[in-house]
Amino acid sequence: MHCKTVVDLPDELIAGKRVFLRVDYNVPVENGKVKEDYRIRSSIPTIEHLLARDARVIIASHMGRPRGERKEEYSLRLVADVLSEMIRSEVIFAEDVVGEPAHKAVEKLDGRRVVLLENLRFHPGEEKNDPEFAKALASLADIYVNDAFSTSHRAHASTFGVKDFFNVRVAGFSVERELRFLTQIRDDPDHPFAVIIGGAKIKDKLGAMLKLMEKADRFMVGGAISFTFFRAMGQDTGDNPVEEEHLEPVKEALGKYRDKIHLPEDFVVVDEKDESISYITSEVKAGTCVRDIGPVTVTKFISLMKGMRTIFWNGPMGKFEDERFNEGTAQIARFLALEWWRGAKTVVGGGDTIAALRKAEVLENEVTHISTGGGATLLYLSGEELPGLSILEKR
Repeated sequence: MHCKTVVDLPDELIAGKRVFLRVDYNVPVENGKVKEDYRIRSSIPTIEHLLARDARVIIASHMGRPRGERKEEYSLRLVADVLSEMIRSEVIFAEDVVGEPAHKAVEKLDGRRVVLLENLRFHPGEEKNDPEFAKALASLADIYVNDAFSTSHRAHASTFGVKDFFNVRVAGFSVERELRFLTQIRDDPDHPFAVIIGGAKIKDKLGAMLKLMEKADRFMVGGAISFTFFRAMGQDTGDNPVEEEHLEPVKEALGKYRDKIHLPEDFVVVDEKDESISYITSEVKAGTCVRDIGPVTVTKFISLMKGMRTIFWNGPMGKFEDERFNEGTAQIARFLALEWWRGAKTVVGGGDTIAALRKAEVLENEVTHISTGGGATLLYLSGEELPGLSILEKR
């Protein structure tokens, strides 16, 4: 760890102090209920550590993209109830993140209860990194703790702008765990090391992919991003998406790492006219839409992952939300769990990939680490410094 964590703070420094804890409670809500609470649970160790040392904990998060306006569908009030059950203590919900509602809620803190502020993004100052808004947030507390790795790539008021108003700025346990596993994946993975990348767009993944190609022994590409690789090799991709602006770096990567890059050999396709489903080789023609990797590719990718000491997976192999096209992604998820049982270190990143694990009925404790970050995970793996981490005190 290059930055300090809550463990580095002496108990006497924390006792009685107000702690501004930035978390990521951007969780899916369906029919008035939190559908997936992994991100909430990941923050509990930090909350309990602070409460055990008599801190006054003030929790702040965003949810969704309300774009600076108050929208009830993005209220964190529902999260307050879930959090209260988890920590078995009262959660005081503040109707706003700054001003009188926030300060009145903070005044009620007594070391047993916590405050959860309303959605940070209800204020335009959050995403604009407005210094006055950052100052108003900081006025609530004495110590700053970042436990929101997944938003640390954003230079927002609560993740970056507050640096000017807190003397003590450290990481929480969730951030510490993310950095521990992702740093090893990026810099010093145990070999043999396999990477499997999928998803729809190569744009946000390219930097991380190029960095990981240097380290990987085997690098598998599935999902829609594989078509940019096929086009770079001069192959027809039919009506499937190709990111033309990224063809050159992909060509360079193929030239440099072709012996370790493995692409799909067959696909599941749906006919645009009659919605019929069939299997084809990787020679894709016009009029067919690829929806998943085929059984030959699944067998190939599984074979390539066998015996690996480290495996990193980001991005589904197809349109897994549709049961008809979930098989490729589900098979990869289940095999990853088997390799974990066999002793491999398995790290999974990205919101879609986490959802894919759930759909495949793979348990959280059947992978070594599930990263809560999407863009933050990929940016960190590419070697970029994240704004939200850059402001934390260094060891």
